[in-house]
Amino acid sequence: MKRQCAALVLIAPLALVACGGTTSPPADATHGGSAMSVDVPLAAKSGSKLTGAATFTEVPGGVQVKVQVAGAPPGKVATHVHENGDCSAPDGSSAGGHFNPQGHPHALPPAADRHLGDLGNIDIGPDGTGSTDVVVLGANLKEGDPASFLGRSIIVHEKQDDGGQPSGNAGGRIGCGVITTHK
Repeated sequence: MKRQCAALVLIAPLALVACGGTTSPPADATHGGSAMSVDVPLAAKSGSKLTGAATFTEVPGGVQVKVQVAGAPPGKVATHVHENGDCSAPDGSSAGGHFNPQGHPHALPPAADRHLGDLGNIDIGPDGTGSTDVVVLGANLKEGDPASFLGRSIIVHEKQDDGGQPSGNAGGRIGCGVITTHK
């Protein structure tokens, strides 16, 4: 099976999903004919002990977002892409509001009419760890594109996103990472 998967990678990179692997150009790669992937470390905010990382990968029609965290409160915590690529504030407020270039109301995936940055919730276990994997249709990683996640931030919140208006009642910001191809 591994030989077949290796051949598929050379023929059709998207077949890699079926083989259980991933490939990523370097984080400083420019967008071209191949899929772009950006790794984003998460920094603790608001006095939390959160650690983790997010990976953004262009896929046909959108961006796959994988997030892994540790040191989070057990239960569910919200994740969103926010409008500013700035995590300098101790409480993460410098990241601004949810990324919403189409002006949609807030909603949870898989609703089509939602903020482009609404990623849903991560289930956090009793040990404080959790992960999520969501595809955001309509998003991309193209420099200067209005629907691009580049130059934005990913925020992990302290509470569950309940889908309410205007931003899901998810509470404080306990993790932040800038989505950039520059280190």
